Parts: sequence; C-alpha cells; structure tokens
Amino acid sequence: MVNIFIVEDRSIVRDGIRSVIEREPAFRIVGEANSEDAIKNISLGLNAEIILMSLDEADLNNPKFLEVTQERFASAKVIVLSTVVDENYVSKAFRAGVQGYLLKTVGQEELLFAVKHIAAGEKYICSELSVKLIDQLTNNVYSRKLQVELSRRESEVLALIAEGYTNNEIANKLFTSRRTVEGHRQNLLDKTNTRNTAALIRFAVKNGLV
Repeated sequence: MVNIFIVEDRSIVRDGIRSVIEREPAFRIVGEANSEDAIKNISLGLNAEIILMSLDEADLNNPKFLEVTQERFASAKVIVLSTVVDENYVSKAFRAGVQGYLLKTVGQEELLFAVKHIAAGEKYICSELSVKLIDQLTNNVYSRKLQVELSRRESEVLALIAEGYTNNEIANKLFTSRRTVEGHRQNLLDKTNTRNTAALIRFAVKNGLV
C-alpha cells in the first residue's frame, strides 16, 4: 500500500486529485492540506511515501522553497503538480530533490502511472511537459543559430572549407589573397567559438550553416 498526502490550496482541486487516486486499490490517501497546513501535518510525523504537491511560479521562483520542502518531507518522494512549463524551473525542482514533475493538465491514467513509477524509486516527467521541453530546447538551438551572423564572403569561405579546400585553393577560387582567406577563417573560428577546422565544420553542419 502506497500512502499519499496531497498538498493543494484549492479544495476543489484536492477533491479531483483524491477521486483519481482512490481509483487505485494500491494507493491510500493519508491526508490533504493547503501548503501552509501541510508543513505542520508532516512535521507531526505523518506516514506518507508520496507527497503530491501543487507549486506555482512564485514557489518555484523562491530559491529556498523547494529545499525547505524537501527537507521537511525527507521521508517521502515529492511529485510536483504545476502549470509552469520552463526548463529552468523543472531543473530547479529536480535539483532540490523532487522525483516527479507533472503539469496540472495531466490525464488520470498518466497521474496514476507516474505515482506508481515514482513509488518504485524512479523519476518521472509527464509526456506533455517532455514535448514542451523538447520544443523549448529546439527553439533555443534555433535562436543560437541566428546569433551567428556571417558576411557573404565568410559564408563562401566556410562552404569551401567544408568541401576540403586549402587556404591557397580558396584564395584562387575567390580571386583574393591567402592572407585574406586566413583572416576570414579566423573570423569564422571566433564567431562560432570553435578551436580548429574540424570543430568549425562540425558546428557549421550541426547549425545548418553549410
């Protein structure tokens, strides 16, 4: 039997969570409270393996909130229920010691699955949040691409470097001097923060510059 304590300020939301949890015979609700009263209940020695805790952006912005929460609930595994979708907040929550992070839009079956998974000693992020975080990471990579602004000539030099041409060969193809090509090559290394030609080409391919 997995004992579960619900921490949520709104009673109507607590009722909804409780109705879902009670569908699973292996789960038992041992208490529920708002965030202020929850600390008192846990401090009195409440026997709970899982804490389902609702956190908003203000809580997640408080650098001490999660640490204090995890310290008070040291004997239990904490699952965050939140509307906040941000990789920094999710990372902060897991660094503070929580074992699960679910959006409040999570379906009933996934909520039950997450509790079972975490009760077994694993960590869990809901599927909707996983997709949103992937989108955020993808957008961040795209944003970084846009920050690398190359001149027309630098783009031409980069394309020829990627094709394996030497500085002399590039200079002949572009009707310029070797020294000028070397200058463009150094600018490319500086702009992409790479150390050598191999790293430059990897960066260019990965970020769609060639």
